[in-house]
Amino acid sequence: MMFAPLDETCRADATCQALLGDSNGDLRMYPFNLAPKDCALPYVTWQNVAGTPTNFLADNPDSDGFTVQVNVWGVTTDDVIAVTQAIRDAIQEVCYVVRWGNQARDAQTLAFGYDFDVDWLTYR
Repeated sequence: MMFAPLDETCRADATCQALLGDSNGDLRMYPFNLAPKDCALPYVTWQNVAGTPTNFLADNPDSDGFTVQVNVWGVTTDDVIAVTQAIRDAIQEVCYVVRWGNQARDAQTLAFGYDFDVDWLTYR
């Protein structure tokens, strides 16, 4: 797998579904840090910021490590905190949160945001 299974892990979590799910059962979670224009809040964007395969001299790699930046956006700070906590709770058994990041408010949309980084090891 060339990406950490953030979507899949959060999709399997009832709290993430309740906070981020749409009427089609999809989550408002967008890779490559790209959300659709006028996306309903709250939503999450994410992107790989670093990564490396577990290389061996004699064999192909059997795993890949990723550092993923997760950005949570919401109408209120309470929305952002609730989604951040839900994602943390959903993923912490399979990866590590390694950085709690910036709190911000977007000047154009006035959405509140919070970012954090996750280190994730996936087996091929």
